[in-house]
Amino acid sequence: MSFVHEVLVESTRGGCRDGGDTVECQHAGSVAVVDASGRLVASAGDPAFVSFTRSALKPFQALPFVLDGGPEHFDFGSPELAMMCASHSGEPVHVSTVSGMLARAGLTPDRLRCGCQVPLRFTATGSLPAPGERFGEIEHNCSGKHAGFLAWCVLHERPTDTYLDPGHPLQRAIRERVTEACDVPVGAMRSGIDGCSAPNHAIPLSALALGYARLAQGERGDTALAPALGRLSAAMIAHPELVSGTGRHDLTLMRAAPGDWVAKAGADGVQAIGIRSVGLGIAVKIIDGNPRAAVVATLGVLDQLGLLGVAQHEAIAALARPEIRNASGLLTGEVRSVAALRRG
Repeated sequence: MSFVHEVLVESTRGGCRDGGDTVECQHAGSVAVVDASGRLVASAGDPAFVSFTRSALKPFQALPFVLDGGPEHFDFGSPELAMMCASHSGEPVHVSTVSGMLARAGLTPDRLRCGCQVPLRFTATGSLPAPGERFGEIEHNCSGKHAGFLAWCVLHERPTDTYLDPGHPLQRAIRERVTEACDVPVGAMRSGIDGCSAPNHAIPLSALALGYARLAQGERGDTALAPALGRLSAAMIAHPELVSGTGRHDLTLMRAAPGDWVAKAGADGVQAIGIRSVGLGIAVKIIDGNPRAAVVATLGVLDQLGLLGVAQHEAIAALARPEIRNASGLLTGEVRSVAALRRG
């Protein structure tokens, strides 16, 4: 099976003083730009490419909890909803918020089944854990999503020890809501296991972009899910520091256009963003999984669409064209978008 991806991003080396440079690496992938009606507005590569959504799926995985009255039952406000959509950095505010979610559901952190990892805050801030420092599941970047999963189980009196099984009622409900939010026929969706052990789903990039267009439109949309999507997007917009973390690019993106951009990365080169003001969703997949390239490509797409004003250009400049420096701090090259969008 072959796919028609295109080079979206390249990195260079040399020429930092004389103005010339040499392309050293290229990152191919595909882009879909879709409006809230499902119309393909622009693309690069193969917009129908079926890609695992990874953490970009989280707002849609939270839909069953919101639709079933979970926020009211457990008194979850926008911070808790934002954490359900988060790939957080394990900072104190993240851990305390997830701890509070579990406590309101009458549960303890040992019920989480997301596994353990070194919190993302260290990589994002260029710091290191203290010697011998250990971490638990609650500091995993997906613990907010898992806390929401567990709360849904408590709400419906369903088993909490098997909440990640693909056949669990929660996971069946999630699949149904994903197909509804992104207009994906059930038979066209492929499934696998994510890094946090939860089921994850592969859908066409154009379907993910449609989901983000609808997420950004929120309550202004014309589907039955619009009110719930509105609550989730409002939470993400209000608390980008919970959805992401210090030094992370999703935080930078959402702060660059406050109240307008809803951004969420996924592992292995996935980036999705919804633009509320123009009713568009964008989904990017870098086929070699490079996360930096996914961000650069996304910002190149925003630029080509004319969606970067002066303030946005200034806010995202370091992300849009990152410098490459060596261990001595010398400038050796840069990363840049070369994506060429096709309209319509």
